[in-house]
Amino acid sequence: MTETSDAAGSASGGGRRRELTARLAVPEMDCPSCAQKVDKSLRRVDGVVDATLQPTTGTATVTYDPDRVTEADVVRAIEGAGYEVAAGDGDAATGETSTGGPAIAPPSEVWTSPRARKTWIGAGLLVLGLLFEFLLAAQNVTVASVLTHPLHVADVLFLGAAVASGVPIVRGGYYSAKNLSLDIDLLMGTAIVAATGIGYFVEAATLAVLFSIAELLEDYAMDRARDSLRELMELSPDEATVRREGTETTVPAEDVAVGETVVVRPGEKIPLDGTVVEGGSAVDESPITGESVPVDKGVGDEVYAGSITQEGYLEFEATAPASESTLSRIIELVQGAQEQKTDKEQFVDRFAGYYTPTVVVLAILTAVLPPLLIGGGATVSLAGVSHTFGGGWGTWFVRGLTLLVIACPCAFVISTPVSVVSGITSAARNGVLIKGGTHLEAMGEVDAIALDKTGTLTKGELAVTDVVALGDATDADVLRYAAALEARSEHPIAEAILERARAAGADDELPPVEAFESITGEGIRADVDGETYYAGKPALFEDLGFDLSHTHARTDGGAVVEATREECERDDCADLDGGAISRFEAEGKTVILVGTESELLGIVAIADEVRPAAERAVDRLHDLGVAHVVMLTGDNEGTARAIAERVGVDAYRAELLPEEKVDAVESLRAEYGDVAMVGDGINDAPALAAADVGIAMGAAGTDTALETADIALMGDDVGKLPYLYALSHTANGVIRQNIWASLGVKALLALGVPLGLVSVALAVVVGDMGMSLGVTGNAMRLSRIEPDRFFDA
Repeated sequence: MTETSDAAGSASGGGRRRELTARLAVPEMDCPSCAQKVDKSLRRVDGVVDATLQPTTGTATVTYDPDRVTEADVVRAIEGAGYEVAAGDGDAATGETSTGGPAIAPPSEVWTSPRARKTWIGAGLLVLGLLFEFLLAAQNVTVASVLTHPLHVADVLFLGAAVASGVPIVRGGYYSAKNLSLDIDLLMGTAIVAATGIGYFVEAATLAVLFSIAELLEDYAMDRARDSLRELMELSPDEATVRREGTETTVPAEDVAVGETVVVRPGEKIPLDGTVVEGGSAVDESPITGESVPVDKGVGDEVYAGSITQEGYLEFEATAPASESTLSRIIELVQGAQEQKTDKEQFVDRFAGYYTPTVVVLAILTAVLPPLLIGGGATVSLAGVSHTFGGGWGTWFVRGLTLLVIACPCAFVISTPVSVVSGITSAARNGVLIKGGTHLEAMGEVDAIALDKTGTLTKGELAVTDVVALGDATDADVLRYAAALEARSEHPIAEAILERARAAGADDELPPVEAFESITGEGIRADVDGETYYAGKPALFEDLGFDLSHTHARTDGGAVVEATREECERDDCADLDGGAISRFEAEGKTVILVGTESELLGIVAIADEVRPAAERAVDRLHDLGVAHVVMLTGDNEGTARAIAERVGVDAYRAELLPEEKVDAVESLRAEYGDVAMVGDGINDAPALAAADVGIAMGAAGTDTALETADIALMGDDVGKLPYLYALSHTANGVIRQNIWASLGVKALLALGVPLGLVSVALAVVVGDMGMSLGVTGNAMRLSRIEPDRFFDA
C-alpha cells in the first residue's frame, strides 16, 4: 500500500486530504466486461477516488480516502461484483510486489479450484443423464413429479448437473444484473434458469457444463498469458547480501539503502543497480538488455538488478533503491503499457457495445416471433435451395437460447489486449521495451525508418585517427589548443580529442579559456591568450571567410606546412578541400579544424567504428518490407556518404542540425507514410518526438531514454530493429486475425441458428470456448518469436 496526499480545501481554510492506494490481485477478473463490472461496484463506494483495473494482469489499483472508507470496504466492493480478492506475490493485504511495482495476480490452480470441482461433478452427472436418456431407456423410470410434470432418472441427473455447474454462473449473472452489466455471466445465467424453468433440462445441463469448462479453459489460457509478466517480476531476487560494519548480512532487497555495499558471489543474481567497487566477473545481462553474450564487469562499471554473475566475485555500491532499479522501471512500464488502448481495442470496445444488445434482442425475437408468425412452418427458397422453417415454441426457444450464447463477445473483446500483452512481454524479455500497445501497433505499420548515425549505426566511441599541423604549428600545438577549447564541451568529439591529448602528453599545461561558447551544429569558440580560437566543422571556417579550396598543405622535410597555390603548382602538395579533408571524409572520418579567424592551426580527423550488425540489420529491414531506410546525421557529407554506402541505407542526409532532423522526419512522412526514428534518446529527442514511433538505443540505466522514447532498445544492439519491426508487424497481423476470425465465426453461427443447424452445445464449444481459446493461443505465438529468427535467418 502506498500513501499520497493532495491539497484539498477545508472549512478551516485549506487542510490536506490523505489518500491511500491499495494494489489488489483479482485473478478471476480476466476480461474487459469483468473489469467493467468491478468498476461499477467500486464507483458506488463513497470515498473511492480512482480505480485502475487491468484484466490482463488480474489486478486492481484503487485510490481511496481512508477517512471515509477502509481497504476492507474496497475488498468487499470487488467481492460484491462477484470476484475474489487474493494476495499477489508480495504483501498479502495489498498484493504489492517486492519491487514496489504494480502487482500481478498469483498463479491459479485452475483445474483443482472449487469452480473446477463443481464443473467435474456436473460433467459426470451430465454424462450419466445422457446414458440413461439414450442407452438405458428401460431404466430411465419416473422417480418424482413437479406440478404434474414427471421427472425421470435422466431428468434428475440433468438437474443435478445444471445446479452443480450452473450455480457459479447464475451467481455471476446475479452480480452482473446488480451492477447493470450486460455480460456473458448474465446471458448464460439467464439462459440456464430459463431452460430449467420450462423443463429443458438437457439444454440447461449442457449449457452449464460446457460453459463452465469454457470458463476454466479461458482462465487457464489467461493464466498462461500472465506467466510472461510473472517471469519479468521474478527476475530480481528478493534478498541481498550487504556488508554492514564489516559483517555480511542478508536483508530484503528493498531494505538496502543507496550507497551500501552489496556482495554478489558466482552464479548469484544481482539484486539492485550499482557500480562495481571490487572484484570482476562476466555478467549475463540478457534479462535487461537481451544480449546473449556475457559482459565483463570490473571496478567502475555499472551493473543492473536481475543480471547474473558467471564465475567471478563482485562487490558494488547500490546507486538506486530496489523500487527504482532499471528492472523495476521496465516492469512498471510494461505493466503500465496495458492501460493504453490501441485504436483496434477502442474499435472493438465500441463494436461490442452495439453487438451484444443487438444479438440479445435478436435472440428474444427469435424465441417469440417465429411461432407466432409461421406457426406450423414456412418454406423459403433462395438460389434454388429451399428450407422449411418450422417447429413450435420449444424449438424456437432453444434457438433463441443458442443466440444468447452467441451474443457473448468474450473472444472478440479479448482478441486485442491478449495479443498486446503477449507482444509487449515477449519484447521485454528480449531487451526491447515497448511502452504501450499503440506503439506496438504503430511500429508494425511504419513505411520508413530513419536512423541516426552516431551511437546507432556506429558505436559512438569516437577516437582521433589523424592530426595534421599547418604552418609553423606542431601536432602538439593543434592538440593543446583543441583540447583547451573542447575541455568545456560535453560532445563525444570533445572526449575523443581530450583522450588523444592526454595520451600525447599535450594536456599538461592547457592554456586558460575564457568566453566559451558553443555554436550549435558547427563547433565551439573561446578566447585563449587574448585571441578568439575556433574548433569545428570545415563549414564553420568557411563562414569565417576561409576559402578552403585555396588553402593548401605541402610536405617540407617531412612536415606538413601551409602553402600557396603557386607553391603547390611547383611542388608536390594537395589542397585541404581536395586532398586531406576530402580524403578523411571519404574514409568516413569526421574532420575538425582548429584555428583563429585569420589562421588555421591544423586538422583533427576523428572516426567512429561502424557496428558489426548495422549492415545486416538494414538488409533485414528491407527483406521484411520496410520501404525506405534513411540515415540522418549532423556529420559532414563525405563521412555520411562513406557510412551510408557501407551499411546499405537507401539514402542519407548529412550536416543536419537538431531542428533539421525534425524537418527530415516530416519530409519522410510526407513522402512515404508512417516513420520510425532511431536515436540516442537525448540529442535526437526532437526528431524522436516528431516521428510516429521514437526508438531510443542503449536505454539500460538511462532515465531520459526510458521516459522520452516510445520504444527503448535496452542494449546497444541495432540488430534488434528487424526483430522489433517483425514482432510488431506480426502482432498487427495476429490482432486482425483474431478480430475477424471471432467476428466471422459468430456471424456464421448466428446465420445457422434460424436454420436449425447450430445447437446450444455447438454455440458454446465453437463460438465461446473455441474462439476464446483460439484467439488466446494465436496471441501466444508472439511470445515464441526470437530475435535471431529475424536477424540471422
